[in-house]
Amino acid sequence: MADVEKEPEKTIAEDLVVTKYKLAGEIVNKTLKTVIELCVADASVREICTKGDNLLTEETGKVYKKEKELKKGIAFPTCLSVNNCVCHFSPAKNDADYTLKAGDVVKIDLGAHIDGFIAVAAHTIVVGADQKISGRQADVILAAYWAAQAALRLLKAGSSNYSITDAVQQISESYKCKPIEGMLSHELKQFKIDGEKTIIQNPSEAQRKEHEKCTFEKHEVYAIDVIVSTGEGVGREKDTKVSIYKKSDENYMLKLKASRALLAEVKTKYGNMPFNIRSFEEETKARMGVVECVSHKMIEPFQVLYEKPSEIVAQFKHTVLLMPNGVNLVTGIPFNVDSYVSEYSIAQPELKELVAQPLGPVKGKGKGKKAAAGGAATKVESAPAVETKA
Repeated sequence: MADVEKEPEKTIAEDLVVTKYKLAGEIVNKTLKTVIELCVADASVREICTKGDNLLTEETGKVYKKEKELKKGIAFPTCLSVNNCVCHFSPAKNDADYTLKAGDVVKIDLGAHIDGFIAVAAHTIVVGADQKISGRQADVILAAYWAAQAALRLLKAGSSNYSITDAVQQISESYKCKPIEGMLSHELKQFKIDGEKTIIQNPSEAQRKEHEKCTFEKHEVYAIDVIVSTGEGVGREKDTKVSIYKKSDENYMLKLKASRALLAEVKTKYGNMPFNIRSFEEETKARMGVVECVSHKMIEPFQVLYEKPSEIVAQFKHTVLLMPNGVNLVTGIPFNVDSYVSEYSIAQPELKELVAQPLGPVKGKGKGKKAAAGGAATKVESAPAVETKA
């Protein structure tokens, strides 16, 4: 909150801020599509993640060139979390890689920022799918997709964060799946990927007591992040090394030279944005330096989490602006519901009805921005979960 005292907080009440979010969103969507094309059998996850990050850097480098002081670049490094891996898998140069196989369920997660205005997205695909996907793969992907679509439609000024928590839970359970416990969708602010207001999914009893209820307000921005599993919905750390970190606001006099050098470089290059240790020229030195920084909470790790080996996890994430005339979706790419066949469907009539509604700002006679919903509103009638629109 320290920067707020220096100058008034910039919000999407300003057109220029909206423009920057949309620009970051376009870059993220474009990169996401390119990364998806690279997800083929026998491809290296490390190489794909590296290409994704290079593309985010390259594309953000092309905009606002004249404003030398304006910061821009990666807001969340490219991750490819496969099958039962829940999140944050993006191996560094010296870490174990993963080679994609046909039939793998891959969650791609990445983000960019322009002047600290962050756009993030995640999408789930099946590698080499040349026919309709069925079984548990289809169940979990449809559960995550429709839960995200419901969340986007419940995100409006005056609504409560728990209305989204409950809808995500109900839709996931309709498909005999569970949201990953305790995962948060954060409000986004300039240079802050983890704003104060959050939406929790599948909270444990203890988390439900601790987690703050809040009401959404106009001119807020959220990263709606839905992660669903075919299993019990609990992500656990295994022995995969963390490669993504971010600087916190903690202060401490670091003892080691390597730690001080790392922190100085992080401050200059990334500020408070998440970064991958892979992007440091001397990765081994950076690894040494990060240990002390993490132990004193000056740098926070993004743990690589896993479900049980036999389970599958799916994820969809969108960046959404709460405009006075409705939601404006700045990230998310089309998803073809027709490619997935499940024996299950959304059990709650009111949620079926909700996801059938067009999404987007209300213009004149309510012709919502259908295409922006990642194909949701236009594809609704093809999903077993939803009745056709009247």
